[in-house]
Amino acid sequence: MRRRPVPSSTESESSSSQQASSNAADGEDTQINVHVGNQKRSSFVWLTLFLIITYCCSSIYRYQFENLPLPLTAQEAGKRGFSEIEAIKHVKALTQLGPHYVGSELLDLALQYVLTACETIKKTAHWEVDVEVDFFHTKSGANRLAGGLFKGKTLVYSHLNHVVIRILPKYVSDAREESILVSSHVDTVFSTEGAGDCSSCVAVMLELARGISQWAHGLKKSIIFLFNTGEEEGLNGAHSFITQHPWSSTVRMAIDLEAMGIGGKSGIFQAGPHPWAIEKFALVAKYPTGQSIAQDLFSSGAIKSATDFQVYQEVAGLSGLDFAYVDNSAVYHTKNDKLELLKPGSLQHLGENMLPFLLHVAAYSHFPKVSATDSEENMDHNNAIYFDILGTYMVVYGQKFAKMLHISVILQSLLIWITSLLMGGAPAAVSFALSYLSVLLVWVFSLGFSFLVAFILPLISSTPVPYISSPWLVVGLFAAPAFLGALTGQHLGYLLLQKYLLNVYSRRKQLSPTIQVDIVKFEAERWLYKAGSFQWLILLILGTYYKLGSSYLALVWLISPTFAYGFFEATLTPSRLPKPLKLATLLLGLALPIVISSGTFIRLAATVIGSVVRLDRNPGSTPEWLGNFVIAAFIAAILSLTLVYLLSYIHLSGSKRTIVLATLVLFGLSMAFVSLGVVPPFTEDTARAVNVVHVVDATESFDDRQHPMSYVSLFSSTPGKLTKEIEQIEEGFVCGKDKAVDFVTFSVKYGCWTYNDTKEGWSESDIPALRIDSDAKGDKRATQVSINTKASVRWALAINMEEIEDFRLEESGSSEDLIPEGKKEGMDGWHTIQFSGGKNAPTLFDLTLYWRKGSAQIAHDEERVGKDHTPLLKLRTDMDRLTPITQRVLAKLPSWCSLFGKSTSPHTLAFLTNLPVNL
Repeated sequence: MRRRPVPSSTESESSSSQQASSNAADGEDTQINVHVGNQKRSSFVWLTLFLIITYCCSSIYRYQFENLPLPLTAQEAGKRGFSEIEAIKHVKALTQLGPHYVGSELLDLALQYVLTACETIKKTAHWEVDVEVDFFHTKSGANRLAGGLFKGKTLVYSHLNHVVIRILPKYVSDAREESILVSSHVDTVFSTEGAGDCSSCVAVMLELARGISQWAHGLKKSIIFLFNTGEEEGLNGAHSFITQHPWSSTVRMAIDLEAMGIGGKSGIFQAGPHPWAIEKFALVAKYPTGQSIAQDLFSSGAIKSATDFQVYQEVAGLSGLDFAYVDNSAVYHTKNDKLELLKPGSLQHLGENMLPFLLHVAAYSHFPKVSATDSEENMDHNNAIYFDILGTYMVVYGQKFAKMLHISVILQSLLIWITSLLMGGAPAAVSFALSYLSVLLVWVFSLGFSFLVAFILPLISSTPVPYISSPWLVVGLFAAPAFLGALTGQHLGYLLLQKYLLNVYSRRKQLSPTIQVDIVKFEAERWLYKAGSFQWLILLILGTYYKLGSSYLALVWLISPTFAYGFFEATLTPSRLPKPLKLATLLLGLALPIVISSGTFIRLAATVIGSVVRLDRNPGSTPEWLGNFVIAAFIAAILSLTLVYLLSYIHLSGSKRTIVLATLVLFGLSMAFVSLGVVPPFTEDTARAVNVVHVVDATESFDDRQHPMSYVSLFSSTPGKLTKEIEQIEEGFVCGKDKAVDFVTFSVKYGCWTYNDTKEGWSESDIPALRIDSDAKGDKRATQVSINTKASVRWALAINMEEIEDFRLEESGSSEDLIPEGKKEGMDGWHTIQFSGGKNAPTLFDLTLYWRKGSAQIAHDEERVGKDHTPLLKLRTDMDRLTPITQRVLAKLPSWCSLFGKSTSPHTLAFLTNLPVNL
């Protein structure tokens, strides 16, 4: 009887070029002689392959995100084109003013400059185009957003000014009835001149308005450019326009321009909910840039920020696009957001995308109707998935189509896996489990190794985050150990799988022991490769279930390698034995995923690294190593996901030892650079975020029982101690966690403070007053509190929502409520009111508090009051004033430090007061 070789039950799809044949007598086992060839791949080939893949990823990133167009002059662009050279003149004029924040004289000058530029556009417009310019002064208003960064807060504003310009065709009668809104903000935070955030956006809008004003034919809708103020204080400019300006009722689409860095390519990071805008942008934009993965990260809250686009979506129910510059995000809201760091070509890139897009959509007779009342289900179906390919082409498809495509791929993949496992029987099931165990071990060891480095780094470095000014250091500090961990984890899984398969093949008497060992190695390699595709299948299932736009990445990383495997490796006959995977399988399988995703992953890593500068929102409240853990987790996750196919090839490679050694050398050199201080963690252009605040603390000064305490507080939202900074500043600072400071909108758990010369530069008449006018006890207790913020038009008030059920705020002498009665949400037991206004904003307010049932009795429980010092109200008022001590501290502040501003940051002089619960 002739016996045929018995194949592996789990390799019905594998192929081999060797065929076994042997004759034997009836009833006798046949020994099969199989030539398996060289088991080890050339180390030179694999080292070269690693270098090529690394170079390709770097080149893709540079081409996709750093390949900027040449700036055009006015003559080169023409009257109807976009000129960066002209736009830069606007950036220069605005930044020369210095920081121009809400309430400052310089903001009035900045608005006057924008107004003059708009009037010039009006005068030079084409005779068939109408240009209307409006200097809009807002009434007081209150903005309470349901989600995001400002959840649990009410943002109150007063006396804000905006410049609005509307461009429309003169002879289209209904052009005023529907319009496109393009919006950005003129104001900056107090710490920066704001070249990127957002003078660059304002400059682009002015140049766009000039160019569009020269077009006469084809326009059917009006285009509104809103230059608002108050964005940095809580999106107040956008809210005041939407709720108060008469033109706002005509807006059908909103385009917001923002910056979370300075320059580079301005990409879309929010789109929708209706896909019409992103579809038209992808159709006509010259250099389309945008990824759904950025939108998923932003909407998840992983990036702690907010833009006016939230107001346009949430309050006005509009659909549209949100653009942002994100290059060098470490300079965000610091002194280094300056014109010198703005890359040439940045404005040209955004302008040449926006100009054809605006002209294209303004030529449509009708816009799709999008209503805030549309059902969430309809919105989910409408949401677009989008991504650009090398910054030259954008792919856009709807969530409904994505669901159909993803489910189809998922079902086919599951069918193939289930059929394969059923045909393979128990050995296939166990092999599958062990191969996927290797994937889990990749994650465990990759995260473990990188987390270990993240924990050790603060112990050997002068700062926990020594890579801020040199982001390339993270390749050696975190990517190297993550790679070693991934290789270690998969190697352990490979050994377990190999041991099991060897036991299975040892029962096949027709195979010699030598051949069994070789075949087992080949089959284990194949199982590891296939386990990688199953990992991406799981991610695709989860992404489809949660309707994540970034699911396209899982789709690409699943289909392309699986197709390459089926094309080169699988056969329909089970009579062949496994052989080493082809190099062509890897190259074909990874080519498309690398092109689509490598640049995006590098860009996201750079953005996350830059964000570590402002990681600690409550300074000292998080461990020093937390920032490193965030970076390490991100890099380890990316490597664990993307290297799963490549790693499966290394186990049969003669270059394994060389690769490990090279990785160790890279890691060792990076650690040496950090420990020896060869590379400075911060520079004058990439600074550490700090704040210097002269605090007048009157929280214990009830009924004039004692004088307020005054000190200077120095703290940082960048992880790490302030030892070096204090050594250079001197001034008697003491650092530690002994003096926690509650700034109402945040707390400083670790900081430095000094009482030296802190009595000058302020007077007790500046201290805000909280006075109880009446306290009506009864079934429903109501307390009337008057608030006098003195000279401050920027303040924050926190209300204890464990005691208070509702409240009402109104300007003294006014019958109109700023904040009416109604349901109020709190965060951590507090509802915070943030107020910002212009120079003439009110400073006297009446607050009515409605207590929770039973709170009146609780409030008079003296035993409780003695133990619990939690106040009923907490108030902080800010003043734009430099006292003598803060002037000296700022003058001595190291060049690698910069004040950091945000809506919750106090100015350089802040007053604290409160009211106790036991009124």
